[in-house]
Amino acid sequence: MLPALRRCRPGSVPLPALAAALGPGPFPGLCPAWCPRALPARGRKTRHDPPAKSKAARVKLPPPVDPEELLVVLERYRQHRLVLSALRAEFRAEVLQKKQEERLAAEEEEELEEHRRLMAWNEEENGRQRARREERLRKQEEEERRKKLEIAEKQARKMEAFLEEKEKEVLQLQEEAKNFITLENLEARIEECLDNPRNYNFAIDKDGRIVKRTVLT
Repeated sequence: MLPALRRCRPGSVPLPALAAALGPGPFPGLCPAWCPRALPARGRKTRHDPPAKSKAARVKLPPPVDPEELLVVLERYRQHRLVLSALRAEFRAEVLQKKQEERLAAEEEEELEEHRRLMAWNEEENGRQRARREERLRKQEEEERRKKLEIAEKQARKMEAFLEEKEKEVLQLQEEAKNFITLENLEARIEECLDNPRNYNFAIDKDGRIVKRTVLT
């Protein structure tokens, strides 16, 4: 719009009264030709003036149109519109395809960045879990070793206690074996029993005291 107005501008129109009313400016005493306050040039009417009396009853008729020419023009105009719509669709498809390619490229870049970030996090997490697993296995090995040592110590103590008990039994049996009746002391033990008879025919109370005993005959 502005270039068209500049081409229609013949120059500056001197309007002293209008310039004085507008006040000082970069061009005192001058006003551009396309200014809405400028008066019409060469005696032209404004858009608010009524039509001339000689043209008041004139009826404007459209120019005659050739039907064949009209058909040709309409056909060409239809083809022109089809070509323009096809071009617009082609340009729109190219623009949409470029936008889609750019969006897909950006999404792929984001996915790659996200994949790299997740892989780095995965490696870090695997390292942390590996350290925890190694520490847990080490503690389990130490616990198993400690349990094995405790079991071995318990078995050793049991074996020592068993050996001590068996040794005591052996000593007790050896001590008791001194009073055993053998072929060598059989006569002496018979004579001892005859010399010291014992009466086992007696009664006892609840406290284990002998309350009644028969007399040996």
